[in-house]
Amino acid sequence: MLAVDYPTPAALLRAHGLAAKKSWGQNFLHDRAVIARIADAARLGPDDVVVEIGAGLGALTSELVARAGRVIAVERDRDLVAVLREQLGEIENLEIVEANALTFTLADVADGEPVHVVGNLPYHISSPLLFALLDQRAHLARATLMLQRELAERIVAAPGSRTYGAPSVMVQQHADVALALSVGRGAFTPAPKVDSSVIQFAPRRGDAAADETPDGFAELVRAAFAQRRKQLPRALSRLHARERVIAALESLSLSPTVRAESLSPADFVALTRALDTTQSAP
Repeated sequence: MLAVDYPTPAALLRAHGLAAKKSWGQNFLHDRAVIARIADAARLGPDDVVVEIGAGLGALTSELVARAGRVIAVERDRDLVAVLREQLGEIENLEIVEANALTFTLADVADGEPVHVVGNLPYHISSPLLFALLDQRAHLARATLMLQRELAERIVAAPGSRTYGAPSVMVQQHADVALALSVGRGAFTPAPKVDSSVIQFAPRRGDAAADETPDGFAELVRAAFAQRRKQLPRALSRLHARERVIAALESLSLSPTVRAESLSPADFVALTRALDTTQSAP
């Protein structure tokens, strides 16, 4: 079946006697122009392997199989898996997998080469899914993901902006990130209460700084932004004595009055290491 002829979510739900499950955060894309733009943004070729997270009713899947060499469509809802198999099950370069995306392992399908990940992430689990992918970045070529717009803007935010925070630092430490497109709530069935954005991130290959994040980095970042309006010696008081934080900042030529929002991911890495050094010093 050609992607342009693919049935609408409303038609498929009606034909199978189904309804979107609110508790699972199910909102199905129906705007074919948006769906095609997402698939185009993924920049797939005939040699690429794609893992689609949350394949749903198969609208995006129908575009991906026309562009990639192999598509693994991951869907947790067995009712939707049945729809996928009925609609798309005979496509040769498509494998439909009933699985939880949070526990799906990219290494099992990578076959020695990094894979692409594309998906419209359920908003209530999008953060854990995002960081699960980052943890598997050795097997990830690039991810093209639909997120709630607020989270997407936080992830791509630059130091000094009001939306810059712990998610920004945690993702940007390991990957290059960018907004690909914005998607209004009217593109979905049923329409969610928020707008969405598609982001892309690609792990930096051969970057030792991105791969060798020191122990304590994540805890330090979260503590720093938990009290983002406070100066770092105060914000980090739960983890380190004020004098130690000041000494570590000064060793990096950073002001003791600096706040979390002013530090880049590299600054946080350096601060984590400096604090470890001062803690270990006699």
